[in-house]
Amino acid sequence: MKTSASVLTKLTLGLAIAGSVAACTQNKTADKPAAATTATPDKETIVYVNSDSLLNKYDYFKDMSKRLEEKGKASQTDLQNRGQAFQRQVAEYQKNQATMPADQRQATEQQLQRKQQELQGYSQNAGAEFQNEQASENAKLYDKIADFVKGYAKEKGYKLVLTYSKANPTVLYGDPSLDVTVDVAKRLNEAYAKDKK
Repeated sequence: MKTSASVLTKLTLGLAIAGSVAACTQNKTADKPAAATTATPDKETIVYVNSDSLLNKYDYFKDMSKRLEEKGKASQTDLQNRGQAFQRQVAEYQKNQATMPADQRQATEQQLQRKQQELQGYSQNAGAEFQNEQASENAKLYDKIADFVKGYAKEKGYKLVLTYSKANPTVLYGDPSLDVTVDVAKRLNEAYAKDKK
């Protein structure tokens, strides 16, 4: 239900934007003489960037994804090692419990219970820490792209730069001549290469 409402909201928003653009275009053409309406503008003022393609071409995103993947694997390996160590302690206890005095058995069980709780807490903290780092990296990525596109639009004289993504299709159609993704990706990579040095 929530997904269909989300899709409906996006579709409505997309249609509203398209309607607004069409209304603005109609108002401009209505104000001009008939001869001026047949002339095409020298430059488009609205363009879009395909964010799926951009991310696949952007070296900073590739490096960021690689760092996060490596960190996630390291965290998972650490968690597995801790879990295996705990399982060995449990197996050792189970092997020896029949020969242990009752007080030692009770103390060992309490110790194992504490270690299990610590392991669960550690796992939850590691997961939360990774999610926070991922969110922080995604925010940095967004800021880098948004700041770059702001300057890019100013330099090129664009009034509006939209984004298109299959996962979040607020733009239903864009003429390929309005797609500036390749140029944006190229220039973002050039800027990132300079920053890396």
